[in-house]
Amino acid sequence: MRLKSILLACIGVLGFSFAYATDPNPTDGGGKKNDINGTVIQIETKKPVKEVNVTAYLDSKKEKVVSSDDTGNYAFDDLKPGTYKFVFEKMGFKKVVKEKVVIKTDESFQLNIEMITNNDFDLVPTPLSFF
Repeated sequence: MRLKSILLACIGVLGFSFAYATDPNPTDGGGKKNDINGTVIQIETKKPVKEVNVTAYLDSKKEKVVSSDDTGNYAFDDLKPGTYKFVFEKMGFKKVVKEKVVIKTDESFQLNIEMITNNDFDLVPTPLSFF
């Protein structure tokens, strides 16, 4: 009889633990989504690109700007639902624009980017070239 009570108590504790672990609405805020994240890599070497400025535009209005970290990762938290344009920029690389990225409520989105080294040089005439 005592073994049966202990067994029932263990099953109850395990059931409670499982229900708490799979709660879709945790109280600690850890389940919030409305996020977008990803990694920026250099296309030829496949190495991460750090310090890339990533700008999110909603309805042609700048919403947020973040930078990629040392491992090329970036993340936006709590973006408003809507259709975004994301611009990825870093000196020495060609700008990358991703348009019509739809962010929905309670969904996360991953957007990985490959950047190309910009070998073009913008030549600006010096005042001496006019003489």
